[in-house]
Amino acid sequence: MDEAAHGPMDDSVSATPQDSARSGPAPTSGALTGKRIVVTRARSQASGLVQRLADLNATVVELPVIEIEGPADGGAALAASADRLADGAYAWVVVTSANAVVRMFEALDGRPVPPSTRWAAVGTSTARSLTQRETVAALVPETAVSDALVDAFPTASDAPGANSSVLFVRAERVRDVVVPGLVAKGWSVDEAIAYRTVAGAPDPDAVAAAKAADVVAFTSSSTVERTIDLLGASGVPAVIASIGPITSASVRAAGLVVTAEAAEHTLDGLVAAVVTALS
Repeated sequence: MDEAAHGPMDDSVSATPQDSARSGPAPTSGALTGKRIVVTRARSQASGLVQRLADLNATVVELPVIEIEGPADGGAALAASADRLADGAYAWVVVTSANAVVRMFEALDGRPVPPSTRWAAVGTSTARSLTQRETVAALVPETAVSDALVDAFPTASDAPGANSSVLFVRAERVRDVVVPGLVAKGWSVDEAIAYRTVAGAPDPDAVAAAKAADVVAFTSSSTVERTIDLLGASGVPAVIASIGPITSASVRAAGLVVTAEAAEHTLDGLVAAVVTALS
Protein backbone atom coordinates (compact mmCIF):
# COMPACT_ATOMS: atom_id res chain seq x y z
CA MET A 1 0.00 0.00 0.00
CA ASP A 2 1.00 3.64 -0.32
CA GLU A 3 0.76 5.99 2.63
CA ALA A 4 -2.30 7.74 1.20
CA ALA A 5 -4.26 4.54 1.26
CA HIS A 6 -7.04 5.45 3.64
CA GLY A 7 -7.85 7.99 6.31
CA PRO A 8 -6.88 11.63 6.73
CA MET A 9 -3.23 11.36 5.77
CA ASP A 10 -2.93 12.81 2.33
CA ASP A 11 -0.17 15.35 2.59
CA SER A 12 3.51 15.26 3.34
CA VAL A 13 5.02 16.15 6.69
CA SER A 14 8.76 15.90 7.22
CA ALA A 15 9.95 13.38 9.77
CA THR A 16 11.97 14.79 12.64
CA PRO A 17 15.40 13.16 12.86
CA GLN A 18 15.56 12.98 16.62
CA ASP A 19 12.85 10.37 16.95
CA SER A 20 12.71 8.56 13.62
CA ALA A 21 15.19 6.28 11.88
CA ARG A 22 14.77 5.55 8.18
CA SER A 23 14.46 1.89 7.28
CA GLY A 24 17.46 0.35 5.56
CA PRO A 25 18.18 -2.74 3.43
CA ALA A 26 15.75 -5.60 2.94
CA PRO A 27 15.55 -7.75 6.10
CA THR A 28 17.03 -11.25 6.23
CA SER A 29 15.20 -14.47 7.03
CA GLY A 30 14.58 -14.90 10.74
CA ALA A 31 15.15 -11.22 11.47
CA LEU A 32 12.04 -11.05 13.68
CA THR A 33 12.32 -14.39 15.49
CA GLY A 34 10.70 -14.17 18.91
CA LYS A 35 9.26 -10.71 18.32
CA ARG A 36 5.56 -9.89 18.70
CA ILE A 37 4.36 -7.39 16.08
CA VAL A 38 0.95 -5.70 16.12
CA VAL A 39 -0.70 -5.28 12.71
CA THR A 40 -3.44 -2.66 12.81
CA ARG A 41 -4.80 -2.84 9.25
CA ALA A 42 -8.37 -3.73 8.37
CA ARG A 43 -8.84 -7.50 8.50
CA SER A 44 -9.66 -7.64 4.78
CA GLN A 45 -6.33 -6.00 3.94
CA ALA A 46 -3.97 -7.37 6.57
CA SER A 47 -2.90 -10.62 4.92
CA GLY A 48 -0.03 -9.15 2.88
CA LEU A 49 1.62 -7.51 5.87
CA VAL A 50 0.92 -10.48 8.15
CA GLN A 51 2.56 -12.87 5.67
CA ARG A 52 5.64 -10.67 5.23
CA LEU A 53 6.16 -10.51 8.98
CA ALA A 54 5.50 -14.24 9.45
CA ASP A 55 8.10 -14.99 6.76
CA LEU A 56 10.63 -13.31 9.08
CA ASN A 57 9.48 -15.56 11.96
CA ALA A 58 7.58 -12.83 13.78
CA THR A 59 4.63 -13.61 16.02
CA VAL A 60 1.89 -11.46 14.55
CA VAL A 61 -0.87 -9.94 16.67
CA GLU A 62 -3.75 -8.99 14.40
CA LEU A 63 -5.58 -5.96 15.78
CA PRO A 64 -7.98 -4.78 13.05
CA VAL A 65 -8.66 -1.33 14.47
CA ILE A 66 -10.35 -0.10 11.29
CA GLU A 67 -12.59 -1.55 8.60
CA ILE A 68 -13.26 -0.35 5.06
CA GLU A 69 -16.90 0.18 4.06
CA GLY A 70 -18.76 1.66 1.13
CA PRO A 71 -19.73 5.34 1.08
CA ALA A 72 -22.67 6.56 3.12
CA ASP A 73 -24.79 7.10 -0.01
CA GLY A 74 -24.48 3.44 -0.95
CA GLY A 75 -22.26 4.28 -3.92
CA ALA A 76 -24.77 6.39 -5.87
CA ALA A 77 -22.36 9.28 -6.48
CA LEU A 78 -19.55 6.91 -7.38
CA ALA A 79 -21.80 5.17 -9.90
CA ALA A 80 -22.70 8.50 -11.50
CA SER A 81 -19.01 9.40 -11.73
CA ALA A 82 -18.28 6.03 -13.32
CA ASP A 83 -20.94 6.75 -15.95
CA ARG A 84 -19.30 10.07 -16.80
CA LEU A 85 -15.85 8.49 -16.83
CA ALA A 86 -16.97 5.78 -19.27
CA ASP A 87 -18.51 8.50 -21.46
CA GLY A 88 -15.14 10.30 -21.73
CA ALA A 89 -15.93 13.28 -19.50
CA TYR A 90 -12.50 13.38 -17.83
CA ALA A 91 -8.99 14.09 -19.05
CA TRP A 92 -7.51 12.58 -15.88
CA VAL A 93 -8.50 10.28 -13.02
CA VAL A 94 -6.60 10.69 -9.75
CA VAL A 95 -6.52 7.74 -7.34
CA THR A 96 -4.69 7.84 -4.02
CA SER A 97 -5.21 4.24 -2.87
CA ALA A 98 -5.78 0.71 -4.08
CA ASN A 99 -9.17 0.90 -2.33
CA ALA A 100 -10.17 3.74 -4.66
CA VAL A 101 -9.04 1.77 -7.70
CA VAL A 102 -10.98 -1.32 -6.68
CA ARG A 103 -14.19 0.58 -5.97
CA MET A 104 -14.05 2.61 -9.18
CA PHE A 105 -13.54 -0.44 -11.38
CA GLU A 106 -16.39 -2.17 -9.59
CA ALA A 107 -18.55 0.84 -10.44
CA LEU A 108 -17.41 0.73 -14.07
CA ASP A 109 -18.63 -2.88 -14.17
CA GLY A 110 -16.51 -3.87 -17.15
CA ARG A 111 -17.06 -0.72 -19.19
CA PRO A 112 -13.91 0.58 -20.86
CA VAL A 113 -12.46 3.99 -20.13
CA PRO A 114 -11.52 6.00 -23.24
CA PRO A 115 -7.80 5.66 -24.00
CA SER A 116 -7.46 9.46 -24.01
CA THR A 117 -8.20 9.51 -20.26
CA ARG A 118 -5.02 9.34 -18.21
CA TRP A 119 -4.60 8.02 -14.69
CA ALA A 120 -2.52 9.45 -11.85
CA ALA A 121 -1.65 7.16 -8.92
CA VAL A 122 -0.19 8.37 -5.63
CA GLY A 123 2.41 5.59 -5.42
CA THR A 124 3.63 2.24 -6.67
CA SER A 125 1.07 0.14 -4.78
CA THR A 126 -1.82 2.15 -6.20
CA ALA A 127 -0.24 2.02 -9.67
CA ARG A 128 0.09 -1.75 -9.31
CA SER A 129 -3.62 -2.03 -8.57
CA LEU A 130 -4.29 -0.21 -11.86
CA THR A 131 -1.89 -2.50 -13.72
CA GLN A 132 -3.79 -5.51 -12.42
CA ARG A 133 -6.77 -4.06 -14.25
CA GLU A 134 -4.86 -3.53 -17.50
CA THR A 135 -4.57 0.20 -16.88
CA VAL A 136 -1.26 2.04 -16.82
CA ALA A 137 -0.73 5.07 -14.59
CA ALA A 138 0.60 7.97 -16.63
CA LEU A 139 1.77 9.76 -13.49
CA VAL A 140 3.26 8.25 -10.32
CA PRO A 141 5.19 10.65 -8.06
CA GLU A 142 8.49 9.55 -6.54
CA THR A 143 7.11 10.03 -3.03
CA ALA A 144 3.83 8.28 -2.23
CA VAL A 145 1.97 11.26 -0.77
CA SER A 146 -0.62 13.51 -2.33
CA ASP A 147 1.49 16.67 -2.17
CA ALA A 148 4.02 15.03 -4.46
CA LEU A 149 1.28 13.99 -6.87
CA VAL A 150 -0.04 17.56 -7.06
CA ASP A 151 3.47 18.92 -7.58
CA ALA A 152 4.06 16.50 -10.46
CA PHE A 153 0.66 17.06 -12.08
CA PRO A 154 0.67 19.13 -15.29
CA THR A 155 -1.15 22.43 -15.55
CA ALA A 156 -4.40 22.45 -17.46
CA SER A 157 -2.91 24.83 -20.02
CA ASP A 158 -0.32 22.18 -20.92
CA ALA A 159 -2.94 19.47 -21.46
CA PRO A 160 -3.71 18.33 -24.99
CA GLY A 161 -7.23 19.14 -26.17
CA ALA A 162 -9.84 21.28 -24.49
CA ASN A 163 -10.83 18.91 -21.68
CA SER A 164 -9.72 20.31 -18.32
CA SER A 165 -11.80 18.02 -16.09
CA VAL A 166 -10.31 15.70 -13.47
CA LEU A 167 -12.04 13.00 -11.45
CA PHE A 168 -10.62 12.50 -7.95
CA VAL A 169 -11.67 9.11 -6.54
CA ARG A 170 -11.12 9.22 -2.79
CA ALA A 171 -11.93 8.14 0.73
CA GLU A 172 -14.58 9.94 2.75
CA ARG A 173 -11.90 11.58 4.92
CA VAL A 174 -8.83 13.03 3.23
CA ARG A 175 -6.48 15.92 3.77
CA ASP A 176 -7.45 18.98 1.72
CA VAL A 177 -4.54 18.75 -0.71
CA VAL A 178 -5.50 17.32 -4.09
CA VAL A 179 -8.49 19.45 -5.01
CA PRO A 180 -7.07 22.91 -4.16
CA GLY A 181 -3.73 21.90 -5.66
CA LEU A 182 -5.24 20.88 -8.99
CA VAL A 183 -7.65 23.82 -9.10
CA ALA A 184 -4.64 26.11 -8.66
CA LYS A 185 -3.21 24.48 -11.77
CA GLY A 186 -6.31 25.31 -13.77
CA TRP A 187 -8.22 22.03 -13.56
CA SER A 188 -11.91 21.53 -12.83
CA VAL A 189 -12.15 18.71 -10.27
CA ASP A 190 -15.05 16.38 -9.55
CA GLU A 191 -14.81 14.27 -6.40
CA ALA A 192 -16.20 10.77 -5.99
CA ILE A 193 -16.22 9.20 -2.53
CA ALA A 194 -15.45 5.53 -3.06
CA TYR A 195 -15.18 4.23 0.50
CA ARG A 196 -14.93 5.20 4.14
CA THR A 197 -12.86 4.05 7.09
CA VAL A 198 -14.80 3.06 10.20
CA ALA A 199 -13.74 1.80 13.61
CA GLY A 200 -13.08 -1.90 13.89
CA ALA A 201 -13.95 -4.00 16.92
CA PRO A 202 -11.07 -6.34 17.81
CA ASP A 203 -11.79 -9.00 20.41
CA PRO A 204 -10.53 -8.48 23.98
CA ASP A 205 -7.83 -11.17 23.64
CA ALA A 206 -6.31 -9.31 20.66
CA VAL A 207 -6.35 -6.04 22.64
CA ALA A 208 -4.57 -7.71 25.57
CA ALA A 209 -2.00 -9.31 23.26
CA ALA A 210 -1.36 -5.96 21.54
CA LYS A 211 -0.56 -4.29 24.86
CA ALA A 212 2.05 -6.98 25.55
CA ALA A 213 3.66 -6.85 22.09
CA ASP A 214 7.14 -5.64 21.20
CA VAL A 215 6.26 -3.42 18.22
CA VAL A 216 3.23 -1.84 16.57
CA ALA A 217 3.21 -1.22 12.83
CA PHE A 218 1.05 1.72 11.75
CA THR A 219 -0.16 2.02 8.16
CA SER A 220 -2.21 5.22 8.38
CA SER A 221 -3.30 8.04 10.62
CA SER A 222 -6.63 6.33 11.14
CA THR A 223 -4.91 3.21 12.51
CA VAL A 224 -2.94 5.41 14.92
CA GLU A 225 -6.05 7.18 16.19
CA ARG A 226 -8.12 4.03 16.64
CA THR A 227 -5.29 2.07 18.28
CA ILE A 228 -4.90 4.79 20.89
CA ASP A 229 -8.67 4.78 21.41
CA LEU A 230 -8.51 1.03 22.13
CA LEU A 231 -5.26 0.70 24.07
CA GLY A 232 -4.80 4.15 25.53
CA ALA A 233 -1.55 5.97 24.81
CA SER A 234 0.17 4.13 27.67
CA GLY A 235 -0.92 0.75 26.25
CA VAL A 236 0.65 1.28 22.82
CA PRO A 237 3.89 -0.71 22.47
CA ALA A 238 6.91 1.50 23.05
CA VAL A 239 8.50 0.58 19.72
CA ILE A 240 6.56 2.12 16.82
CA ALA A 241 7.13 1.61 13.09
CA SER A 242 5.36 3.93 10.67
CA ILE A 243 4.71 3.59 6.96
CA GLY A 244 5.45 7.24 6.19
CA PRO A 245 5.57 10.89 7.19
CA ILE A 246 1.85 11.55 7.53
CA THR A 247 1.35 8.54 9.75
CA SER A 248 4.44 9.53 11.75
CA ALA A 249 3.02 13.02 12.25
CA SER A 250 -0.15 11.51 13.73
CA VAL A 251 1.92 9.38 16.11
CA ARG A 252 3.78 12.45 17.34
CA ALA A 253 0.59 14.49 17.62
CA ALA A 254 -0.60 11.88 20.13
CA GLY A 255 2.53 12.41 22.20
CA LEU A 256 4.22 9.16 21.14
CA VAL A 257 7.62 8.57 19.55
CA VAL A 258 8.26 7.05 16.12
CA THR A 259 11.10 4.54 16.37
CA ALA A 260 11.47 3.95 12.62
CA GLU A 261 9.74 5.25 9.50
CA ALA A 262 9.61 3.42 6.19
CA ALA A 263 11.87 4.93 3.54
CA GLU A 264 9.53 3.51 0.89
CA HIS A 265 5.87 4.00 1.80
CA THR A 266 4.80 0.43 1.01
CA LEU A 267 4.30 -2.79 2.96
CA ASP A 268 7.84 -3.92 2.16
CA GLY A 269 9.12 -0.58 3.39
CA LEU A 270 7.10 -0.92 6.59
CA VAL A 271 8.48 -4.39 7.26
CA ALA A 272 12.01 -3.02 6.82
CA ALA A 273 11.13 -0.26 9.28
CA VAL A 274 9.97 -2.86 11.84
CA VAL A 275 13.31 -4.62 11.55
CA THR A 276 15.15 -1.29 11.86
CA ALA A 277 13.10 -0.37 14.93
CA LEU A 278 14.26 -3.54 16.68
CA SER A 279 17.89 -3.36 15.65
